[in-house]
Amino acid sequence: MKEALVTAVSVSEWDGQKGTYLASLDLHHAPDGFAVGQVLEGTGSTVMEDGKAVGVDASGKTVFKFASGTLAALSGKIVKFTTKPAGFGRFELEFTDWREASQLK
Repeated sequence: MKEALVTAVSVSEWDGQKGTYLASLDLHHAPDGFAVGQVLEGTGSTVMEDGKAVGVDASGKTVFKFASGTLAALSGKIVKFTTKPAGFGRFELEFTDWREASQLK
């Protein structure tokens, strides 16, 4: 997913600096590829620097409901994700531990 862009809509519940993702839909755009992911579970925490919030560290699981083009191999896969801040309004997103959605229990 190198050079991919992500647009996401998330609903989360926060208690101070700790959060739980209740729902999220992610659209992944890559050169000649497109994928739609849905967060199955996730948590996050506010990252502070010099007393100011600079982003969120998060982790959880996502299922790719649809994928095409260069991202077609993601279709039907469940992955673990982690995010970390990477500058103003930016974050790094990493996917690991790929599984078939049919393995979801």
